[in-house]
Amino acid sequence: MTQTLNAIAFYLFYGFTWLLSKLPLRMLFALSDMLRPILYHLIQYRRKVVHNNLLNSFPDKPLDEIKRIERAYYKHLCDMVVEVIYIMHASAEKAKRMSHFRNIDLLNKYYEQGHSVILAAGHLGNWEVFNTLSLLLKHKVVAAYKPTSNKRFEQFINNNRKRFGCIPVSMYDIARTAIDMHNRHDPFLLVLFADQTPSGGEIRHWMNFLHQDTPVFLGTEKIARKINEPVLFGRVYKPRRGYYEVEFEVISETPKNEPPYDITHRHVQALERIINEQPELWLWSHRRWKYTRADAPKPHGNQHNHE
Repeated sequence: MTQTLNAIAFYLFYGFTWLLSKLPLRMLFALSDMLRPILYHLIQYRRKVVHNNLLNSFPDKPLDEIKRIERAYYKHLCDMVVEVIYIMHASAEKAKRMSHFRNIDLLNKYYEQGHSVILAAGHLGNWEVFNTLSLLLKHKVVAAYKPTSNKRFEQFINNNRKRFGCIPVSMYDIARTAIDMHNRHDPFLLVLFADQTPSGGEIRHWMNFLHQDTPVFLGTEKIARKINEPVLFGRVYKPRRGYYEVEFEVISETPKNEPPYDITHRHVQALERIINEQPELWLWSHRRWKYTRADAPKPHGNQHNHE
């Protein structure tokens, strides 16, 4: 019975989003404008989480500025919802028009040199635009995703990413996939979103991020050290509604030569800088700080946290 209800819900969702995607973006943004007061005032979707995250991340900002960022965040969040609906059904040409990659020649240079690239990014702006990189590059674009309990929806999202040539891989298989492709000398661009909270028992390292003691993923650094390929950070900007620009920043070209945790610190600090420039574009409704050092589950195995 539950599976039947899930299937019905999925097909209703698919049909509804397909119909919406036929509207031009300007009309979808009109819907976004109507959705924002419902989400912000009526439903109050994660209002307390967003507000507390902003207060703790910007302790020096006055309350009026916190409120301004909060309102701007919900406007962006609603825009992103309709943008994702649009991208899910858009042609490759229409999807490409939503973004511009400023220094893509840097990636092409690495490909010509036979290098794969690890691209660290954050949940800032509309991260789905990274899937369109596969339309522009010679690299195979591989993107890590976190599996969900709703497999039908997960498959739908991944099939949409595959439409543009992106290869979605579960985060639990991403290291093995990267090493296999590297050993086959098959140049790839690996996109990793490393700003989520590690699961309980997987926390190995903490650092100061947005004025808070924060557990961070080490996966980007671990994979980089294994294959010793360049690590870049994708800086996302939103110059206007429905349009994003991405600039690539070199974190390290020789990961094996870097001190422990240096790569992790650099890409996390790069994300922190861009959040400070455009705070309304980050995913504030995520419960990023649900653990403290005192109550975090102990790491599995014999590894220990390092300062």
